[in-house]
Amino acid sequence: MVNRRDFLKQAAGASVFLAASPSFASSSAQSKSNPIRLSVCIDMILTELPFLERIERVKRLGYPAFEFWEWKNKDVDAIIRKKNELGLEIATMMGAGWKQLNTEDARKTFVAEIQASIAAAKRLGSKTLIVTTGLEDKRISRAEQHANYVAALKAVAPLAEQAQLTLVLEPLNTKVDHPFYYLQTAKEGFEILDEVGSPSVKMLFDIYHHQIMEGNVIQDITKNISKIAHFHVADVPGRHEPGTGEINYANVFRAIAASGYQGFVGLEFKPSHDAEESLRAVMKMAAV
Repeated sequence: MVNRRDFLKQAAGASVFLAASPSFASSSAQSKSNPIRLSVCIDMILTELPFLERIERVKRLGYPAFEFWEWKNKDVDAIIRKKNELGLEIATMMGAGWKQLNTEDARKTFVAEIQASIAAAKRLGSKTLIVTTGLEDKRISRAEQHANYVAALKAVAPLAEQAQLTLVLEPLNTKVDHPFYYLQTAKEGFEILDEVGSPSVKMLFDIYHHQIMEGNVIQDITKNISKIAHFHVADVPGRHEPGTGEINYANVFRAIAASGYQGFVGLEFKPSHDAEESLRAVMKMAAV
């Protein structure tokens, strides 16, 4: 299976004082009145720590939620216990993807994978599942591949609706990180969503990928906000934390807040320095 992202090991930056201070989480915690609901992707950030300790660190830093990629290679029961112990939410996780859906058998397998992920999501309390496409098949027209992804999503939409959760389709950039990936633009992604026509199939709008492929970030967010059910955040270039590149994230966060968006904004970046310092800085930036 294709790895969803290349992990970057970060130097351990845990502070003994902060870890021991019971007042830290309450003093720095994301305000309940803050319209931007942040989630930390712990498959990309805090990776110097064992997995369950990352969840504890998310809580200590004052974040309300965490997310991860694949659930099948993790101890689901242990995650449930830790999540419940700390009172955190799981913003999203992987539903199915990284496969071409150009045959009936492939689409049947996709449906079965979504069914299994829905069952896992219900146990974990996650309301959102990520869906990715496979690589572009040069032997088949893009129009035919487009229609095949629409057909596959139409097949699983009733399952998501019945489970009262949302599948989020993710475009990725092909210029830097994911060469030959089929769904290269949010523009085509929104077209697919319109054709599927389900309130339970929406967009994962990754701002980093969108900036590389299309630009016009704020305009495209505000114009399509009703079709977006999750965001991912990283700066360009380098995929580091907001504030390190060309995207004006203070303005982006304001635009998301002003739109009335109620879902999570997931932090999926490679910290350029200490991970905890990066997370504290982003929380301040998002306090619009």
